[in-house]
Amino acid sequence: MRFGIFYEHQLPRPWHEGDELKLFQDALDQVELADKIGIDHAWEVEHHFLEEYSHSSAPEVFLAACSQRTKDIRLGHGITLMPPNYNHPARVAERIATLDLVSKGRVEWGTGESSALLELGGYGVPVDQKRSQWREAVEQCANMMAMDPYPGYEGEFFSMPCRNVVPKPVQRPHPPLWVACSNRETIKLAARLGIGALTFAFVDPAEAKQWVDDYYRIFKEEAVPIGHACNPNIAMVTGFSLHKDAEEAKRRGMDGFRFFGYALGHHYIFGEHKPGRTNIWEAFEKARPHLPEEGGNRGIGTPEQMRQHLRGFAEAGVDQVAFIQQGGRNRHEDICEALEMFANDVMPEFKEHEDERQKRKAEELAPYIEKAMKRKQYMKALTDDEIPNVVALGRQITDQTARTKQEEEARKRFSEQGQVPLEDPLKKATSAD
Repeated sequence: MRFGIFYEHQLPRPWHEGDELKLFQDALDQVELADKIGIDHAWEVEHHFLEEYSHSSAPEVFLAACSQRTKDIRLGHGITLMPPNYNHPARVAERIATLDLVSKGRVEWGTGESSALLELGGYGVPVDQKRSQWREAVEQCANMMAMDPYPGYEGEFFSMPCRNVVPKPVQRPHPPLWVACSNRETIKLAARLGIGALTFAFVDPAEAKQWVDDYYRIFKEEAVPIGHACNPNIAMVTGFSLHKDAEEAKRRGMDGFRFFGYALGHHYIFGEHKPGRTNIWEAFEKARPHLPEEGGNRGIGTPEQMRQHLRGFAEAGVDQVAFIQQGGRNRHEDICEALEMFANDVMPEFKEHEDERQKRKAEELAPYIEKAMKRKQYMKALTDDEIPNVVALGRQITDQTARTKQEEEARKRFSEQGQVPLEDPLKKATSAD
């Protein structure tokens, strides 16, 4: 099994000068440490206006900074918001490819749509269209990275003419493609579209096995890739706080994990929010006595408890577990200490046979991937004769200026000869000559 760290950039109120600066700099240090100790992935969300819960509105900037402080860790968009009002598909293609270039081919391209009204309403994305917009944008964005040139598109939610979208990514035809999944039905959709499932529901290993079994059964039988390559993988999230003393692990990380869930519920399920004024942390503190305790079954405890927790996911067939280590007011120093303890005391057991597992999986899925790719209907490429010429604006202005000057001269000539010009005096003057 592989492992990732996951960032929302949470910042509970009250806020003080320099808090956001420290938040981002600490996160960069954590990703750098994760790279050194062998963590496989760093995932960064895209959210807008979700105060306290997520201050990560420009993940491409953060991940680009990570790329220059790391060497091996995969850099994941977990996720890019794909409806065109958030991000035009061509801009996503350009940003993903550029990040892939500056990171030397380490990008994971996660996608999604959001279910928070603060985001959807802020960018004018209709709730009843968000899934359809996501699907159209993902497919075309993949085409833009894979095709030279992109033939152009007249769609339901966005249109653009033929253009060659550059740069192209290191990973061809495009980086591994994922979708955010919060329920079992989206897991099934991911399988049908041949893409990885980033699952953000907190499920136990028994339920995880049902999700994994559904995913790989549907992938083998039905997958029709939305992109130009398949990415059969399932990643699941869990809490993260490690210490040799279980109660100390709870003291350090339980409230951060509980706040993560509470703030998510506030923005997505039960909350009422006044921008710039609502204090989610204050509401969380009032609710805290009524919230369940979280421990080893959520990745919060001793190294041995963590091993037991992760074994359940590994046995269920989960490909990757991503840790929510940065939540609420979790301290940077505690996070770093826990990451190092995980690398020393827990991770080796799961890394020992990972290369063999990946090889067996690739061999098993190869014929199914081949069949899936044959089922895909590709966008028709243009022949050279079909690619349109685009005349530079400067030349168009120059040509129009010259034409206007000729028309004025023709009118003047007609006027001097006492004739009434036609609608196109230049045409008459040319005919007369």
